[in-house]
Amino acid sequence: MRKAATGLLRNGILGCAALLVSMATMSGKASAQAADAERILKTMSDYLTTQKAIMVSFDTAIEVVTPDLQKIQFASSGKLLVRRPDKLRFSRIGGYADIDVTFDGKTLTVYGKNLQSYAQFESPGTIDEIIGRLRDNHNVGAPGADFLSSNVYDELIEDVMEAKYVGRGVIDGVECEHLAFRNAETDWQIWVELGDRPVPRKYVITSKAVAGAPQYTLRIKDWTSNVGILPESFEFQPPEGTMKLPLEAMASIDEIPFGVVAGRGKP
Repeated sequence: MRKAATGLLRNGILGCAALLVSMATMSGKASAQAADAERILKTMSDYLTTQKAIMVSFDTAIEVVTPDLQKIQFASSGKLLVRRPDKLRFSRIGGYADIDVTFDGKTLTVYGKNLQSYAQFESPGTIDEIIGRLRDNHNVGAPGADFLSSNVYDELIEDVMEAKYVGRGVIDGVECEHLAFRNAETDWQIWVELGDRPVPRKYVITSKAVAGAPQYTLRIKDWTSNVGILPESFEFQPPEGTMKLPLEAMASIDEIPFGVVAGRGKP
Protein backbone atom coordinates (compact mmCIF):
# COMPACT_ATOMS: atom_id res chain seq x y z
CA MET A 1 0.00 0.00 0.00
CA ARG A 2 2.80 2.36 0.98
CA LYS A 3 4.70 1.49 -2.24
CA ALA A 4 1.58 2.21 -4.31
CA ALA A 5 1.07 5.54 -2.56
CA THR A 6 4.74 6.41 -3.06
CA GLY A 7 4.45 5.52 -6.75
CA LEU A 8 1.36 7.67 -7.14
CA LEU A 9 3.08 10.56 -5.37
CA ARG A 10 6.18 10.19 -7.53
CA ASN A 11 4.06 10.07 -10.72
CA GLY A 12 2.08 13.09 -9.54
CA ILE A 13 5.24 15.07 -8.90
CA LEU A 14 6.66 14.09 -12.27
CA GLY A 15 3.38 14.97 -13.96
CA CYS A 16 3.30 18.40 -12.31
CA ALA A 17 6.91 18.99 -13.27
CA ALA A 18 6.17 18.04 -16.88
CA LEU A 19 3.15 20.35 -16.91
CA LEU A 20 5.19 23.24 -15.52
CA VAL A 21 7.91 22.63 -18.11
CA SER A 22 5.27 22.53 -20.85
CA MET A 23 3.66 25.74 -19.62
CA ALA A 24 7.04 27.44 -19.39
CA THR A 25 7.88 26.31 -22.93
CA MET A 26 4.55 27.61 -24.25
CA SER A 27 5.03 30.88 -22.40
CA GLY A 28 8.54 31.16 -23.80
CA LYS A 29 7.30 30.57 -27.35
CA ALA A 30 4.52 33.14 -26.91
CA SER A 31 7.03 35.68 -25.60
CA ALA A 32 9.36 34.98 -28.53
CA GLN A 33 6.47 35.31 -30.99
CA ALA A 34 5.43 38.63 -29.44
CA ALA A 35 9.01 39.92 -29.56
CA ASP A 36 9.34 38.90 -33.23
CA ALA A 37 6.03 40.53 -34.15
CA GLU A 38 6.90 43.78 -32.37
CA ARG A 39 10.40 43.82 -33.88
CA ILE A 40 9.09 43.39 -37.44
CA LEU A 41 6.39 46.02 -36.86
CA LYS A 42 9.04 48.43 -35.55
CA THR A 43 11.29 47.76 -38.56
CA MET A 44 8.38 48.47 -40.90
CA SER A 45 7.44 51.62 -38.98
CA ASP A 46 10.97 52.99 -38.99
CA TYR A 47 11.25 52.37 -42.73
CA LEU A 48 7.96 54.14 -43.49
CA THR A 49 8.92 57.27 -41.56
CA THR A 50 12.08 57.65 -43.69
CA GLN A 51 10.05 57.81 -46.90
CA LYS A 52 9.62 61.48 -47.77
CA ALA A 53 7.57 61.07 -50.94
CA ILE A 54 5.22 58.14 -51.53
CA MET A 55 2.88 56.94 -54.28
CA VAL A 56 0.49 54.12 -53.40
CA SER A 57 -2.33 52.29 -55.15
CA PHE A 58 -4.69 50.11 -53.14
CA ASP A 59 -7.95 48.18 -52.88
CA THR A 60 -10.24 48.24 -49.86
CA ALA A 61 -13.12 46.05 -48.73
CA ILE A 62 -15.42 46.88 -45.83
CA GLU A 63 -18.11 44.64 -44.39
CA VAL A 64 -21.44 45.51 -42.85
CA VAL A 65 -23.70 43.19 -40.89
CA THR A 66 -27.46 43.43 -41.47
CA PRO A 67 -30.03 42.91 -38.68
CA ASP A 68 -30.53 39.33 -39.88
CA LEU A 69 -26.74 38.77 -39.56
CA GLN A 70 -25.98 38.71 -43.27
CA LYS A 71 -22.54 40.06 -44.13
CA ILE A 72 -22.30 42.37 -47.14
CA GLN A 73 -18.99 43.66 -48.44
CA PHE A 74 -18.34 46.92 -50.29
CA ALA A 75 -15.19 47.30 -52.40
CA SER A 76 -13.30 50.28 -53.74
CA SER A 77 -9.92 51.20 -55.20
CA GLY A 78 -7.77 54.25 -54.75
CA LYS A 79 -4.47 56.09 -55.01
CA LEU A 80 -2.42 58.08 -52.53
CA LEU A 81 0.27 60.74 -52.91
CA VAL A 82 2.28 61.91 -49.90
CA ARG A 83 5.04 64.45 -49.55
CA ARG A 84 6.13 64.84 -45.95
CA PRO A 85 5.59 66.64 -43.74
CA ASP A 86 2.49 68.48 -44.92
CA LYS A 87 1.15 67.42 -48.32
CA LEU A 88 -1.36 64.71 -49.09
CA ARG A 89 -3.68 63.64 -51.91
CA PHE A 90 -6.03 60.71 -51.69
CA SER A 91 -8.59 59.43 -54.18
CA ARG A 92 -11.02 56.54 -53.90
CA ILE A 93 -13.66 55.23 -56.26
CA GLY A 94 -16.26 52.61 -55.42
CA GLY A 95 -19.72 51.65 -56.53
CA TYR A 96 -21.33 54.56 -54.68
CA ALA A 97 -18.71 57.27 -54.24
CA ASP A 98 -15.90 58.90 -56.21
CA ILE A 99 -13.90 61.23 -53.99
CA ASP A 100 -10.66 63.18 -54.04
CA VAL A 101 -9.11 64.62 -50.85
CA THR A 102 -6.34 67.21 -51.16
CA PHE A 103 -4.23 68.81 -48.44
CA ASP A 104 -1.57 71.35 -49.43
CA GLY A 105 -0.33 72.15 -45.92
CA LYS A 106 -2.84 74.95 -45.42
CA THR A 107 -6.20 73.95 -46.88
CA LEU A 108 -8.08 70.66 -46.88
CA THR A 109 -10.44 69.97 -49.76
CA VAL A 110 -12.89 67.06 -50.06
CA TYR A 111 -14.25 66.77 -53.61
CA GLY A 112 -17.14 64.45 -54.36
CA LYS A 113 -16.95 63.91 -58.10
CA ASN A 114 -20.18 61.95 -58.19
CA LEU A 115 -21.89 64.74 -56.19
CA GLN A 116 -20.44 67.60 -58.25
CA SER A 117 -19.66 69.38 -54.99
CA TYR A 118 -16.77 70.00 -52.65
CA ALA A 119 -16.02 71.07 -49.08
CA GLN A 120 -13.03 73.15 -48.13
CA PHE A 121 -11.61 74.62 -44.94
CA GLU A 122 -8.40 76.15 -43.70
CA SER A 123 -6.41 73.78 -41.50
CA PRO A 124 -2.67 74.56 -41.60
CA GLY A 125 -0.32 71.96 -40.16
CA THR A 126 1.26 68.59 -40.80
CA ILE A 127 -0.21 65.34 -42.11
CA ASP A 128 -0.37 64.08 -38.53
CA GLU A 129 -2.37 67.12 -37.47
CA ILE A 130 -4.87 67.04 -40.33
CA ILE A 131 -5.57 63.32 -39.82
CA GLY A 132 -6.12 63.98 -36.11
CA ARG A 133 -8.49 66.87 -36.81
CA LEU A 134 -10.54 64.86 -39.28
CA ARG A 135 -10.85 62.06 -36.74
CA ASP A 136 -11.49 64.15 -33.63
CA ASN A 137 -13.45 67.11 -35.00
CA HIS A 138 -15.31 65.63 -37.95
CA ASN A 139 -15.59 61.94 -37.01
CA VAL A 140 -13.88 60.94 -40.26
CA GLY A 141 -12.05 57.65 -39.72
CA ALA A 142 -9.33 56.44 -42.05
CA PRO A 143 -8.11 52.89 -41.36
CA GLY A 144 -4.55 52.72 -42.61
CA ALA A 145 -3.86 56.41 -41.97
CA ASP A 146 -1.50 55.35 -39.17
CA PHE A 147 0.97 54.29 -41.88
CA LEU A 148 1.36 57.99 -42.76
CA SER A 149 2.11 59.09 -39.21
CA SER A 150 5.48 60.41 -38.11
CA ASN A 151 5.15 57.95 -35.19
CA VAL A 152 3.87 54.87 -36.99
CA TYR A 153 4.94 52.32 -34.39
CA ASP A 154 3.51 54.24 -31.43
CA GLU A 155 0.17 54.69 -33.21
CA LEU A 156 -0.10 51.02 -34.15
CA ILE A 157 1.11 49.46 -30.91
CA GLU A 158 -1.04 51.65 -28.64
CA ASP A 159 -3.52 49.54 -26.62
CA VAL A 160 -2.14 46.25 -28.01
CA MET A 161 -2.62 43.47 -25.45
CA GLU A 162 -1.24 40.56 -27.46
CA ALA A 163 1.19 40.27 -30.38
CA LYS A 164 1.94 37.19 -32.43
CA TYR A 165 4.26 36.27 -35.28
CA VAL A 166 2.12 33.97 -37.43
CA GLY A 167 4.62 33.06 -40.14
CA ARG A 168 5.08 33.74 -43.85
CA GLY A 169 2.42 34.60 -46.40
CA VAL A 170 2.28 35.71 -50.03
CA ILE A 171 0.31 38.80 -51.14
CA ASP A 172 0.07 39.46 -54.88
CA GLY A 173 3.11 37.27 -55.45
CA VAL A 174 5.19 39.05 -52.79
CA GLU A 175 6.47 37.07 -49.80
CA CYS A 176 5.55 38.70 -46.50
CA GLU A 177 5.87 38.37 -42.75
CA HIS A 178 2.42 37.75 -41.25
CA LEU A 179 1.74 39.40 -37.86
CA ALA A 180 -1.36 39.40 -35.65
CA PHE A 181 -2.28 41.78 -32.82
CA ARG A 182 -5.16 42.10 -30.37
CA ASN A 183 -6.64 44.88 -28.28
CA ALA A 184 -9.89 45.18 -26.35
CA GLU A 185 -12.16 45.99 -29.31
CA THR A 186 -10.34 44.76 -32.40
CA ASP A 187 -8.07 42.07 -33.76
CA TRP A 188 -5.82 43.20 -36.56
CA GLN A 189 -3.38 41.53 -38.89
CA ILE A 190 -0.67 42.91 -41.12
CA TRP A 191 1.47 41.38 -43.86
CA VAL A 192 4.86 43.13 -44.20
CA GLU A 193 6.96 42.71 -47.33
CA LEU A 194 10.02 40.56 -46.71
CA GLY A 195 13.46 41.97 -47.45
CA ASP A 196 14.99 45.44 -47.50
CA ARG A 197 11.69 47.18 -48.33
CA PRO A 198 9.43 46.32 -45.37
CA VAL A 199 6.24 48.05 -46.51
CA PRO A 200 2.71 46.91 -45.55
CA ARG A 201 1.03 44.82 -48.24
CA LYS A 202 -2.20 43.85 -46.49
CA TYR A 203 -3.97 45.10 -43.37
CA VAL A 204 -7.10 43.52 -41.86
CA ILE A 205 -9.06 44.93 -38.92
CA THR A 206 -11.73 42.76 -37.28
CA SER A 207 -14.23 44.51 -35.02
CA LYS A 208 -15.02 42.34 -32.01
CA ALA A 209 -17.43 44.89 -30.54
CA VAL A 210 -19.97 44.48 -33.38
CA ALA A 211 -22.14 41.39 -33.84
CA GLY A 212 -20.80 39.24 -36.67
CA ALA A 213 -17.28 40.70 -36.35
CA PRO A 214 -17.15 42.72 -39.60
CA GLN A 215 -13.76 43.31 -41.19
CA TYR A 216 -12.01 46.13 -42.98
CA THR A 217 -9.33 45.05 -45.47
CA LEU A 218 -6.69 47.28 -47.06
CA ARG A 219 -4.64 45.64 -49.80
CA ILE A 220 -1.72 47.64 -51.15
CA LYS A 221 -1.03 46.83 -54.77
CA ASP A 222 1.90 49.18 -55.34
CA TRP A 223 4.09 51.23 -53.01
CA THR A 224 6.66 53.52 -54.63
CA SER A 225 8.91 55.55 -52.35
CA ASN A 226 11.00 58.69 -52.73
CA VAL A 227 9.67 59.64 -56.13
CA GLY A 228 9.45 63.11 -57.62
CA ILE A 229 6.01 64.59 -56.92
CA LEU A 230 5.34 68.10 -58.19
CA PRO A 231 3.86 70.68 -55.76
CA GLU A 232 0.90 71.28 -58.10
CA SER A 233 -0.15 67.67 -57.51
CA PHE A 234 -1.55 68.88 -54.19
CA GLU A 235 -3.45 71.88 -55.55
CA PHE A 236 -7.20 71.88 -56.09
CA GLN A 237 -9.14 73.93 -58.61
CA PRO A 238 -12.91 73.35 -58.49
CA PRO A 239 -14.22 72.22 -61.87
CA GLU A 240 -16.80 74.44 -63.48
CA GLY A 241 -20.31 73.73 -62.28
CA THR A 242 -19.33 72.27 -58.89
CA MET A 243 -20.96 73.57 -55.71
CA LYS A 244 -19.23 74.34 -52.41
CA LEU A 245 -20.85 72.74 -49.34
CA PRO A 246 -20.04 72.26 -45.64
CA LEU A 247 -18.19 68.99 -45.00
CA GLU A 248 -21.11 67.76 -42.87
CA ALA A 249 -23.41 68.07 -45.90
CA MET A 250 -21.34 65.61 -47.92
CA ALA A 251 -22.60 62.43 -46.27
CA SER A 252 -22.50 60.44 -49.50
CA ILE A 253 -18.70 60.14 -49.63
CA ASP A 254 -18.48 57.13 -47.33
CA GLU A 255 -17.36 53.73 -48.59
CA ILE A 256 -20.74 52.37 -47.52
CA PRO A 257 -23.82 53.82 -49.28
CA PHE A 258 -26.03 55.63 -46.80
CA GLY A 259 -29.38 53.92 -46.25
CA VAL A 260 -28.68 50.91 -48.47
CA VAL A 261 -27.99 48.52 -45.59
CA ALA A 262 -29.89 49.00 -42.36
CA GLY A 263 -28.22 48.14 -39.07
CA ARG A 264 -24.78 48.55 -40.51
CA GLY A 265 -21.71 47.96 -38.42
CA LYS A 266 -18.13 48.57 -39.43
CA PRO A 267 -14.71 48.59 -37.78
